[in-house]
Amino acid sequence: MDSLTITRPDDWHLHLRDGDMLRAVLPETARHFGRAIIMPNLVPPVVTAADAAAYRERIMIALPEGSDFTPLMTLYLTEGTDPDDLAAAYESGLITAVKLYPAGATTNSDSGVRNFENAMPVLERMAAIGCPLCVHGEVTDPSVDIFDREAVFIDKILDPLRTRLPDLKITMEHVTTKDGIDYIASGKNIAGTITTHHLIINRNHILVGGIKPHYYCLPVAKRETHRLALRTAATSGDPRYFLGTDSAPHIDPLKENACGCAGCFTATNTMSCLAHVFEEDGALDKLEGFASLHGSAWYGVAPNAGKITLTKQSDPVRYPAKISTADGDVTVFDPGFPLYWSVT
Repeated sequence: MDSLTITRPDDWHLHLRDGDMLRAVLPETARHFGRAIIMPNLVPPVVTAADAAAYRERIMIALPEGSDFTPLMTLYLTEGTDPDDLAAAYESGLITAVKLYPAGATTNSDSGVRNFENAMPVLERMAAIGCPLCVHGEVTDPSVDIFDREAVFIDKILDPLRTRLPDLKITMEHVTTKDGIDYIASGKNIAGTITTHHLIINRNHILVGGIKPHYYCLPVAKRETHRLALRTAATSGDPRYFLGTDSAPHIDPLKENACGCAGCFTATNTMSCLAHVFEEDGALDKLEGFASLHGSAWYGVAPNAGKITLTKQSDPVRYPAKISTADGDVTVFDPGFPLYWSVT
């Protein structure tokens, strides 16, 4: 097969930042994707309906002329979130979901939840109205090894939460372990997003032969056995797994320093990367489900009306190595192999 036409994909986990960075990176997603769930971890975070409305307006202003991309907004869950404000935002269609960051888990997560008991009134309200909870599934206990944080989160936080609130619809975002894949497969009312980069890199890519800061992300890439479990799930056709790139831009000086920021910027070449992965695993026929259909079904919206075509060419596709912003360059994710699938 050297050509594949699929429903225009969606990205169910995306960081756009704000200001000059937003204006620089938004076209990279809008080029191929119809919609994306927009992460709310700005500084300050998007915590109220008014915050979400204002951020959505800034995104719409930054869109390239003629673009029909739709941002799907979220609220940042805090221990002080107003259940009435959240419910009104969800029921009006302003927001699509609410994001849970355990405090300190990743970039700009300091305002996240520390005591889950304090967030229970909001979570109970969400369960009652059907508002999905998007979860960054890692504990932040410094005594827990960073490579075990997802598995411990499932045992200590996620499973008890689901037992207490079985009607709460949960998206376990950027799953990185076989533990996460198996947990989703064994449960109800839970689904998981898988990133482009976690399908391609394991922890050796970050550490072997010198530290590679542009492969450093949170949750951090795990052992090869976990990467293979992610690929099996993504290419299986199981509707509980779908694309959420977690594309996360940082300018190079913030990545390439003694305390580099976490995040891989994959918006530019994700669809070419995915076509390579799915072809390699003999599952090109499953790519449309993973990238275009499963997520929309989970969130209860119709698939995009448009189509994109992936064409395999004889020479590698030329993608820019960096995206320029007013504050500096952002390095585009390098999968480590040539990409032959172009997108039109």
